[in-house]
Amino acid sequence: MEKIILQFPLILLVLHIQGGQFSDNPVLPIAEAPQPEVMEFNNTIYATCEVTPVHNLPPSQPEIFGQVLFKQLFPNGTLEVKINLRGLPAIDNQVRAMHIHQYGDLSQGCVTVGSHYNPHHVDHPGHPGDLGNFASKQGVIRQFLTLPEAKLFGAHSILGRSVVVHEKEDDLGMGSDEESKRSGNAGKRIAVCVIGITTPSLWQKTEPRQDVEEGTGSQR
Repeated sequence: MEKIILQFPLILLVLHIQGGQFSDNPVLPIAEAPQPEVMEFNNTIYATCEVTPVHNLPPSQPEIFGQVLFKQLFPNGTLEVKINLRGLPAIDNQVRAMHIHQYGDLSQGCVTVGSHYNPHHVDHPGHPGDLGNFASKQGVIRQFLTLPEAKLFGAHSILGRSVVVHEKEDDLGMGSDEESKRSGNAGKRIAVCVIGITTPSLWQKTEPRQDVEEGTGSQR
């Protein structure tokens, strides 16, 4: 009898696990893992986003630089995020929101990054890339958080999309207008970056961090 060997070099089938038991859904979702990185880095995907100010930054806004780093174990790991930003005022009472937007297109600055990445068409702050609100300390923001609904692989991967820093605090959908449910009324876009796959080196350079606060997206 001939042996039939099925090869899936780019696709892995992932069983949903609900309450510790395999799902009874007969349709198995397909998760795509970036190759060759998933093999080279021990089933872990890393990404970086190099933050810079927008080109038409208003004079009243700070010039923010830094990195947003991502790490996720394939196929069931929770997405981990490290935020390391600088350039904010040493004394700063303004809390600022950060979100993942749909496109990584900076051809017209933040105009072409689109709205919040919202593949499930739900109200804000239920978007997978709603990172939350951040306050600086002595001109920097250093934060570790997790994004349980976001992925670096599969159909809803955030690779190639953008991270936007806004001028104001996110109202987390608690406002009285429709814009609150779309964007959290976070105001102008003042810094941006595009998420790209990378090696583990940037993530490892930041370990261990004794001074990094921890949190979960959209809960600050």
